[in-house]
Amino acid sequence: MLLEDYFFAMRKNLMLKSFGCYLKSGLLLSQLAWMSACSNLPYYAQAVNGHWELMRRSQSIDTVLADPATDPKLRQALGKVTEIRNFASQELKLPDNSSYTQYADLQRPYVVWNVFATPELSLKLKEWCFLQVGCVKYRGFFSQTDAERYAEELRQQGFDVHVGGIRAYSTLGWFSDPVLNTFIDYSEMNLARLIFHELAHQVVYVQDDTTFNESFAAAVEHEGVQRWFERRGTTLEQATLRNRQERESAFTTLVFKYRKELQMLFQSEMGELEKRAGKQRIFEALREEYQHLKKDKPDFAVYDAWFAQPLNNAVLATVSIYTQLLPAFQAILRQHDHDMEKFFIAVNELSQLDKAERGLRLQQAAEAQKQWMSAER
Repeated sequence: MLLEDYFFAMRKNLMLKSFGCYLKSGLLLSQLAWMSACSNLPYYAQAVNGHWELMRRSQSIDTVLADPATDPKLRQALGKVTEIRNFASQELKLPDNSSYTQYADLQRPYVVWNVFATPELSLKLKEWCFLQVGCVKYRGFFSQTDAERYAEELRQQGFDVHVGGIRAYSTLGWFSDPVLNTFIDYSEMNLARLIFHELAHQVVYVQDDTTFNESFAAAVEHEGVQRWFERRGTTLEQATLRNRQERESAFTTLVFKYRKELQMLFQSEMGELEKRAGKQRIFEALREEYQHLKKDKPDFAVYDAWFAQPLNNAVLATVSIYTQLLPAFQAILRQHDHDMEKFFIAVNELSQLDKAERGLRLQQAAEAQKQWMSAER
């Protein structure tokens, strides 16, 4: 889990909904018997223990700031978080609660490790279903060892697998999510993006629709960070933001191009051996085009680490989770004159529709956004 928007999205939480059945019944270990109704008691138990440890380590940001022994860099970063948190409530109309008003040092680089998997000849991410929160396209572990062990089990079953370290963590408002040492050293831009994104999940959340949830939160994140720098940033910071968004868009466009080629290959009448060979050729072509892009766009080198990792279906499939419906939500926001309250109402109404109708409405909104952007150019 590495750089830029994809990496930011991955290292921020994919929302550890994986222990949703536990969340509904609370933290009490005495209720483990109830949890046995879930299919994998050890998995939920590690989630209980991991979350409990996180909360145990949390303390008020005000307390940390008042401590004369607090590292000056940490003090400055937490002060910035407080400003961003207030901006989120006042300017973006995001929930005004105790989330991101505490700090916890977990003494490790990631809070959880998420496992993604697809069939060898498919881009469809495997789903895991849980009580209360529905189905999600990843499985999270508080231990890297446990995540890697589970990933290897999936590989033995023939899946393409990807394990990503996740730096941030959200309980969708069930608890007061703390600021963590795993992301406190982010730039001001990424701190703002993370907080806006995670708080958006507390506004609207649809069971069994990860793409809807993440794309909505990404739209709030983009709008929020743009407003943050318009109100508080310098001209240079605003230019940096625009350049970054353009670079992210180019990266996504590149990945989607080869996702489409893979999809066509997998749906073709070719035999499995031909599909496997074609799959490798497509990945090689993706890397080659990336190298050409870097010649014209030197700042694209930030994606070197992403392209250096073993590429497979699971890696490519995760990229679309966060951006696939972003243009649609941006169109809805624009249609409501960037009024966040009206936007949230519209999205909430959309979330009440069945998945097919919701998808049709979003497709229409995305087309409207595409036409609008073409006219703007």
